[in-house]
This record gives sequence, structure tokens and C-alpha cells, in this order.
Amino acid sequence: MLRKIRNTKFVGTGVLLWCLLGMGHVVHSQFDRKEELKTKLRLMEERSSFSVQDTAYLDLLNDLAFELRYFDTDSLYSLAKKALKHSTDANYAPGQSISLKQLGDYHSDRGVTDTALIYYRKAMDLASQNGSVALELSLLNDISGEFEYQGDYAKALGGYLKALEMAIEQEDLLQQSIINENIANLYASQNYYDESLEYYKKVKRLNDSIGNEIAQAETMSNLASLYGDMKKLEYAMFNVNRSIDIFEKYRIMDWLAYAYETKGKVYLKKYNYNWALYWYRQSEMLHQNLEDDRARIDLYNGLAETYIGLENDSLATNYAEDAFRISKSINFAEGIKKCSKTLYEIYRRKQDYATALAYHELFQELSDTLSRNENRQSLSLLQTKTEYEQQKETLIRDNEKALASQKRYLYAGSGLLLFSILIIYLVYRSKKLQQRLTRELEAKHEILEKRKAELQVENETKVKLFSIIGHDLRGPVGALKELLQIFKDGEISITELASYMPKLRSDVDHIFFTLNNLVSWGYTQLNGSTTRPTSILLEGIAAENIKLLNEVAENKSIKIVSEIPENTQVWSDPNQVDIVLRNLISNALKFTPENGMVTLSAEEKNDYWIISIRDTGVGMDRLTLQKIFQEDTTTTHSTYGTANEKGTGIGLSLCKEMIKKNGGEIWVDSLLRKGSTFYFTLPKAAGLYSKAV
Repeated sequence: MLRKIRNTKFVGTGVLLWCLLGMGHVVHSQFDRKEELKTKLRLMEERSSFSVQDTAYLDLLNDLAFELRYFDTDSLYSLAKKALKHSTDANYAPGQSISLKQLGDYHSDRGVTDTALIYYRKAMDLASQNGSVALELSLLNDISGEFEYQGDYAKALGGYLKALEMAIEQEDLLQQSIINENIANLYASQNYYDESLEYYKKVKRLNDSIGNEIAQAETMSNLASLYGDMKKLEYAMFNVNRSIDIFEKYRIMDWLAYAYETKGKVYLKKYNYNWALYWYRQSEMLHQNLEDDRARIDLYNGLAETYIGLENDSLATNYAEDAFRISKSINFAEGIKKCSKTLYEIYRRKQDYATALAYHELFQELSDTLSRNENRQSLSLLQTKTEYEQQKETLIRDNEKALASQKRYLYAGSGLLLFSILIIYLVYRSKKLQQRLTRELEAKHEILEKRKAELQVENETKVKLFSIIGHDLRGPVGALKELLQIFKDGEISITELASYMPKLRSDVDHIFFTLNNLVSWGYTQLNGSTTRPTSILLEGIAAENIKLLNEVAENKSIKIVSEIPENTQVWSDPNQVDIVLRNLISNALKFTPENGMVTLSAEEKNDYWIISIRDTGVGMDRLTLQKIFQEDTTTTHSTYGTANEKGTGIGLSLCKEMIKKNGGEIWVDSLLRKGSTFYFTLPKAAGLYSKAV
């Protein structure tokens, strides 16, 4: 995990902004700074004129709390609470805002996100009311960081972009550097390495302008980790060695521990396990004096991977389980995912396949959650916006060049009357050029907007398709693949394999049913399939589907009865009606317990039929009824039946679309523990209809 860049430290009005450009580290190490602040506080408290409401005293309390964040969190908490109480009593708004922010930091480091966000938002409200734009910007960055820790990268990205806009307006180069680096880390978390490197180029330019050696070292250590993930190990080693030199020079212990860990990671990528262990151990020694659980997760997980390489499964297990425990304690989804993968490898090596499979399933579940489509879609849209802005800047520069050329001609012609005709011609030509460039700019803007809309529609369709595949096919297919691999490796016998056959049969049936729906959905969404209505006998299609699903019904002792009259002719697409009936009957079987009944019937109206599928199942509550046919393309609602059968999450949405294409409507009535009845209408076969008997 790349290390999120923290905000600069803020102190009260009238006191120099220590560390505004990181220069506090240049003058003192972290340890020297803490002792200096403790001494100042003690001397101030010993004065006869001392008052706890002295703003200089409150600033010092907040200064010391800031310095103790990764060294003594209990003291951080007590100092921040003390500063908040006295600042409130003194009506000292800057002190209140900073102490609230540091209480947010305390809860953030423990994974108590909701409480952290409450403190950050209170602090931001106070900062906004008192016109402290710099502190408000810093807190917006903190809030975005909390969403990042939760794995909600879409919200994190929105907050970072808003903060970046504010930083640009304020011409705050340091905050621009911090926020651009956090956006780069977001891209890296989703494996958009090229886009991440583009943002790091901006960060390096900003750091060069600031001239802050500490900030440059922090960026280099993150770049080293990124290059390690990209397998560009020479670049990674160059950057991490330079950052280590600077952190050792100024004794920045929390970042030095991270840099040592990153160097261990680079050696691990080179499969040089002995040197990897050496640098991980160096980081571990520093962590004995640090209280930074998030950083400790990657360190322990890296040590576990190193011991796997050294074939020391006992130590690998200890470190991986410690990392997993810390990740769970602070609700850190990314850490849980990484540790689950490592523990899967360890227990697989130990031939404890049940435990290995449990960690593998947890890893797959978290991978799907952290890579959900709204996160990737947000990053893709940002990429499109960035490309558009680059093209726009190019056209504006061309336009400015044209205007500059026009002004030069006008200035030159003002003193040359004999060349007036030539000047008029040049002005006219320049104006034409400007108009042409403006038209090109507008045309490209329209093209980009149109393309953006098209991408939005395409993304919505793909989101739904990929959500189904990821949610309903990856699990059973992955489990099947893992089981076959274990059998191929000779780790289970043919007898043990046979014991899995009932489960495999159920999974294959589910996959087959899901693929049928998925193919039908693909035709309707991607190919714009045409509905071809014709005169069809509904009772024949119903009989075929009852026959198809009879085995499922018999397994649950459910009786399927068709009361559809003979010669029930409708004017519809036979394939689409077949899919609707199959899904609704399957759905009824799924939610009907053993010894139940599913009844099909049809009621004749003036120019249409009302077809119903009634079951004696578990029924639905009001909330489920409200969302059962919703057309949200970004989510699906899979549920489990009375025998733990898994649904596809797409069937009812597919039914609704196909019934609408055939000129009908679909709805449902249901009572909990009484059962459900699904209704849909289809037009009669006009001109070909003969009365049903």
C-alpha cells in the first residue's frame, strides 16, 4: 500500500506556521521537537501569571499532540481533549478546529471511521466559519482519506478533486502536491499505473518549485513502492535509496520505517529473500517505537511473504495472522484482502484446504468489493476529463497565439499608412483563423460531450453484465477450478472428488441457468435484438417449461399445475415468452418450501390475456416488493431460496424488459409466509384468435 500523504501542521493565529513547508524537520528531529515542546509547556505552566486559556499555551498543546500521533496515541488523545476544552472555554476557534482535527486523526488511526468523520466535519465547519481556508482544505483532504481507507474510491476521488480545485484557487503549492499524490495513489490502487505516474510527474514539478527536501523524499518513497508493483525494480531501488538518505538525515522515523519496508518489498520482488528479510527487520525495529497500525499491516504481510519464500511456514503464519488481526481491528478492507491472500497461500502449503478455501473466498469477495464498478468508472471519467482539458488547453494556446499575431500586425500597421491594405488583409486573415480555431474548439467539445454520453450508456450496460458475471459466475467457477486443480495435483482422491459431485451438479445447473439469462440479456442490450411477435399457443410453451423444471420440482416435492386454457393464443415473440415463463416458474420453485404448489393460469380480457404464476412460498415484505423490478444498472439483488438455491439477480429485470417489448405489463402481489403471485399481460393474437375452451 502506498502511504497517504498527511497534511501540514497548523497552529493558532499569531504563531508561525511551523512545518508549513516542512522546515520544522530541518531544524529538529521528531524526538528533539517533542522534548522541546514538553519543556516549553512545563515552563509556561510554572509561571505565576499562567492561564489555561492563554492561546499560546493552547497552540503548544496542539503542537505536541500533532508530534505524538505515531508515537504515543493515548497522549495525543488526552492533549487534544484538553486543548478542545480550554479552547472552547476561551472561545478560541483556531484551537477548537485543530484539536477536533487531531481527535479525528486519533479515531481514524483506530479504524473508527464514523467517529473520525464526525470530528473532521465539525472541525471543517469551524474553519469555514472563521475563514481558515488552509485548514478547511486540509480537513477536506482528511475526509477524502477516510473514504479511501473504507475502499470507497469514488467518494475519495470526488473529495480530492474538490480539494485540488480549492488549492489551485488559493495558489497553495504544498496542498496541490499532497492532493495530486493522493490521487496518484488512488489510480495505483486500481492498477492504473500509467495514469498514476502522470500525476506523480505533477507532484515532482510542484515539489521542485517548493524546494522541500522532506516532501521530495516522501514522494520518492511512494514512487519506489509504485515502481515495485510495476516490476520496474531498478527505478524502485533508486528512489527508495534516495528517500532513505533524507529520512535518516533528518530522523523522520515513521517515514524511514516505511522506506525500509519498501526496500524489503523491492528485494522480495527480486526473490532475494535474505536481503528482503534484513530490510523488513530494520523497519520492524523502528515500529517498536511507533504506533502506526496501518503501516504495520504491510510490514507484517511482507515478512510473511518473505518467510514463505524461506520455507518457514510457522513464522509466515504468525506474521500473516498478526497482520490480519490488525486489519480486522481497524476495519481496513485493503489490508484484510492482502492478508487473506497470503494466508490462503500459507494454508494451501500446509495442505489445510478447508482453511485455505475460506481465506480464498474472503479474498475474492473483498477483491470484488474494492474493485466495484463505480470506483473504476469514476477513475475512467476523470481520465476522459483530463484528456479533454489537455485538448482544450492546446486549442486555447493556439487561439492565444493567433490573437498575439493579430495584435502584432495591428501595432506594426498603425505607423505604416502606405501598407494599410496589407494590414487590413492580415487582420481579416487573422480573424478568420481565430474563428476557425474557435469552431474547432466548439466542434471538439461537442464530440467529447457526445462521446462522454455514449461511454456513460456503454458503461451502464457493461456494469450490469460484469456485475452478474463477477457476482454469480466467478464464485462457483472459481471453486470448481480450485477443486479440479487440487485433484490434478493429487491432493485429493477420486473418492473425495466424488463426494463433491452433488455440490458441483448444483453449481453447474446454476451456471447453465445464469448463462441462458446472460446470453438473452446480451442480445437485448448489446445487439439491440428485435422482438418478432407471432401467433403462439401459450399452453404449449408452459408445458415445455414445466417439463424442463420438473426435476427441480420433484427434488423439493413441489407440484406444478397448469390451468392455462387450451388454444390460448397470444401475439408475442415465442423466444422471449419462453424466457419469461422459465424465469418466473424457476423463481417460484426457488422460494417455495417442500410439499408446496406452483400454479399457472390465464384470464381472458377484451384484447389481452393476464397470465399468473402463483406459489405457496415464503412471500416478500414491502421493502422487497418496492425494489424487485427496479432498473438500477449498477446493482443486482441475488437472494437464496428455501433450499439455499442461488439466484442470478438478473431474471426479473430481464422478464420486465421482454414483457414491455411485447406490449405487456408485469407486477407482483405477495404476503409474507403466504406466497407470491407474479402477473403479466400479453396481447391476443389479433385476427387469428379463436375463443379458448
